[in-house]
Amino acid sequence: MGLPRVDPDQAGLDEHDLASAKRLRTFREAGIADADIIDMSRVMGMALANIAEGTREVLGRTLIHPEDDERAVALRFAMSARVLGPEVASVIQYVLNRQLRDQIRRDVMAAGGTFGPESGGTEICVCFADLVGFTKLGESLPGEELGRVAGRLAELASEAAEPPVRLIKLIGDAAMLISPDAVALLSAALSLIAAGEEEGEGFPQVRVGAAAGEAIGRGGDWYGRPVNLASRITDVARPGSVLASES
Repeated sequence: MGLPRVDPDQAGLDEHDLASAKRLRTFREAGIADADIIDMSRVMGMALANIAEGTREVLGRTLIHPEDDERAVALRFAMSARVLGPEVASVIQYVLNRQLRDQIRRDVMAAGGTFGPESGGTEICVCFADLVGFTKLGESLPGEELGRVAGRLAELASEAAEPPVRLIKLIGDAAMLISPDAVALLSAALSLIAAGEEEGEGFPQVRVGAAAGEAIGRGGDWYGRPVNLASRITDVARPGSVLASES
């Protein structure tokens, strides 16, 4: 799950860890292989680490006041954990269910009535949207402002990724989107560039590289030649443009 290993000679686990370990039996009885359980744990650990970090930052801005001493901060965090903790867990469960339902619906529509375990790769279109000059910008902007720019790219990419386009991940100053439909993906890329231009002079230009071909989806990410090619094409795309492979 991406957490530090526990020293076997120290009491570093509690009843929640024990309950989580016991849940493994339920997954095994459902027929899920140990290797797949490990993959699920790794993906969940990475995703929830980001959620935990974002939640911690929001709570820090909200709950820590300049005049506080350590005790005041501790009491405020404890109260928030009791009140907000269950609500955050419910929100995570809600989002997970909605995402699963949406993805299963897309899988059923794409299958065309033919179901079964996937073999080999899947034909997809993929693009990377990159902020031009972001590294150089980091030398002149304070960290908080740089984070705001990167966060704004995430917002714009999310808004541009309308089904059947999906935002797969954010990598620093770049966003990765995929779609089974090339026209939809390129339309989203052009929309993202236009949205970046509307941000004004203080926002870096966006450039996009796109490719298509057979790739393999695993653990919420995608691997294969079109992914690598789209990344390389992005490096040579002109600012404010979409450069696509012939495919």
